[in-house]
Amino acid sequence: MPVSKKTAVLLATATLLSLSTATTAFADDKPGGGTDETGKPKPPASMSTVGGARLGKPGTQVNLKGGAPVLPKKLSARSWMVSDAESGEVLAAHNAHWRLAPASTLKMLFADTVLPKFPKNQKHKVTLKDLEGIGAGSSLVGVKENESYSVHDLWLGVFLRSGNDAVHVLSSMNGGVSQTVKDMQAHAEELQALDTNVVTPDGYDEKGQVSSAYDLTLFARSGLQKKDFREYCSTATAKFPGATEKIKKGKDKGKTKREPFEIQNTNRLLTGDLDVEPYKGIAGVKNGSTTNAGNTFTGVAERDGKVLLVTVMNPDSGESHAVYKETARLLDWGFAASGKVSPVGELVAPKGASTGSGKGAPGEAGGADSAKTAAESDGKSGGMGVALGVTAGVLALIAGGLFLLNRRWPLPDLVRRRRS
Repeated sequence: MPVSKKTAVLLATATLLSLSTATTAFADDKPGGGTDETGKPKPPASMSTVGGARLGKPGTQVNLKGGAPVLPKKLSARSWMVSDAESGEVLAAHNAHWRLAPASTLKMLFADTVLPKFPKNQKHKVTLKDLEGIGAGSSLVGVKENESYSVHDLWLGVFLRSGNDAVHVLSSMNGGVSQTVKDMQAHAEELQALDTNVVTPDGYDEKGQVSSAYDLTLFARSGLQKKDFREYCSTATAKFPGATEKIKKGKDKGKTKREPFEIQNTNRLLTGDLDVEPYKGIAGVKNGSTTNAGNTFTGVAERDGKVLLVTVMNPDSGESHAVYKETARLLDWGFAASGKVSPVGELVAPKGASTGSGKGAPGEAGGADSAKTAAESDGKSGGMGVALGVTAGVLALIAGGLFLLNRRWPLPDLVRRRRS
């Protein structure tokens, strides 16, 4: 039976995808160490030791010193980790290297890999081929065939609405899904995120697609080096271009118009919800949810000059918005425990990076100037709560191969500006 041109393209794409993942470690759909007496999955008896031997052990790892608060009791996630975004010290962890389905938190790696490749004002007219291969039931921002979008628009769609349609368009611009998967895998390996196996760029459930709380934290830390990444992940609301329509009435009848519509970030610690308050000092990063992954989230927040990263994967307590509430509890604990715990590991630097100090690497703003730029540019993309000064420039500037530790940049008061 003859094969249509469209079918041939899809088959070729599928073949390329399978080839692109053949050289990487291929994990099971439900990786781990079997199940416990209740039927719940168990972590492997030993896991990766990247970042320290303690992080490769199953269970909770923490070193409490005198006066340190105990860990929160209401924690049901299969895996979680609390780390100091600046020093890279891991303050506490639970199955940090358990390889689990990441859902849309994998989009942090996608953004960190692809975002630097295209100027934000570049325009792209979407074709049907750009939108092929989007998984059934995917989250979408509303990208339409034959409409033009700026790269800036598409990234807002990725970060705020977790739009797999926007991911596929940007992947197409990057040479296709297969090429983007290869690029993401190579970047993960450069970051020493060795628990991660990339199958799709959008985090959609696929056999073998896994990451870990440790790796997701590395992706967030690396992404936060980039000003645009910081802007997008901390934007609460924005305008997204709608479809072009003909005007049916009035003096402009017969002409066309294109009205934008509002989109809101699905990160509930940033925007709030019925039973979730916006977390004071939150500045991103990315949430996700699929059938296989459950709910996943990596967040960054600042309090009294301390910047923490928390990743939570697949809580099963049944509590409403458990992934956000458990993240908030861990952030509260981390801020209270600062200086009162000994680290159980560290966030490793990328391969080939050198540590040092200074005002920043070429092409990246630093210090007070960055914070000033953040305050002045808040809201230019239509969003509220833009934290251009957060970072991981706070964290570390990877640009130019320079990895700067213990460098503080002020973080704007997101809650105050969001509610003003």
